[in-house]
Amino acid sequence: MSTTGNASKNVLNSDVEIHGNLKFAGELTFEGKLEGEVQTDGLLNLGDTAVITGNINAQSVVVRGRINGNITAKEKIEIKAKAELFGDIRATKLVVEEGVTFVGKTEVNPNKVTPTPPPVRAGEGVKAPEPVRPQGR
Repeated sequence: MSTTGNASKNVLNSDVEIHGNLKFAGELTFEGKLEGEVQTDGLLNLGDTAVITGNINAQSVVVRGRINGNITAKEKIEIKAKAELFGDIRATKLVVEEGVTFVGKTEVNPNKVTPTPPPVRAGEGVKAPEPVRPQGR
């Protein structure tokens, strides 16, 4: 088994409690409690005991614990069974397992397309409300 020299894997266990922002590179498995923001260009792996109150901005996120905040991932968000997520998520790819509690909005955009209004098809045009017609004549 070989690993690249630049890849770093870090672990913060369930006895860790952080009040403030967390910034790292590489991969982090977090099992503790955090009140603050998470910023990384790497992978954030939240364990079963993880409790995050704050927003997460990462390359990829795997959620197993409890999050109260928004998650933005450049690549993928995986929400595993029994995870609790209260906040909006935005990612290129999204995986949600059965048994997840999720309250929020999602924006999944695999092709990184800028949202635009739906196109008007030929012959349809914009429909105006129909005028009221008197009955009986």
